[in-house]
Amino acid sequence: MPEPERRRERPLLSGRVESFADATIDVGPLDRLELAHATAAALVDAGRGDAGPETSRLVALAETVGLDTLSELWRDAPPDSLPGALWALYLLRTWTERQGDAVARMYRAGRAYAPVDEVVAGVADEADPAAVQALADAVLTGAYRGDFDVALERAASFFRVVASGRREMSADEVELADRNERCADALQRAAAAWRDGTLH
Repeated sequence: MPEPERRRERPLLSGRVESFADATIDVGPLDRLELAHATAAALVDAGRGDAGPETSRLVALAETVGLDTLSELWRDAPPDSLPGALWALYLLRTWTERQGDAVARMYRAGRAYAPVDEVVAGVADEADPAAVQALADAVLTGAYRGDFDVALERAASFFRVVASGRREMSADEVELADRNERCADALQRAAAAWRDGTLH
């Protein structure tokens, strides 16, 4: 009995997200931004509410609806806004799944240069691909079921460690390291805004 129930609910969640993404095609930039904020807020509210969908389904949303769908919704939102922060968390999860070996290498290379951030990120000691994937899952789970600001801070610290690792591994990685650093700073600002009640 529970299995058919899950099958009925899953298309409903993904269908709503996809319909919002479709709606962005024919609207202007301001309306797109409104849709971005509305969908991000709806997902966080659903995930944090008692009657919301299972957290595992929200964590796996990028696989369910496709990363391109989430991109349509959120990629143009300010990086320190609610949709911008969620977009970064889903990108982090997809990145650790698709390029786990490379991400783990960068993380291990950066640990010695960002010891405080390593502690905050909370990646398991071995920092292998499975450990960085577990961190990404834990961050998204925490965003929906734990302290949202803590989840954002963990992700910010993870990006800082990776940025340090990129710089240590190769001079060719500096631009990407700077991008990781900017993402970390935006997530940190978003965490502070969440605590202040001003994250939208």
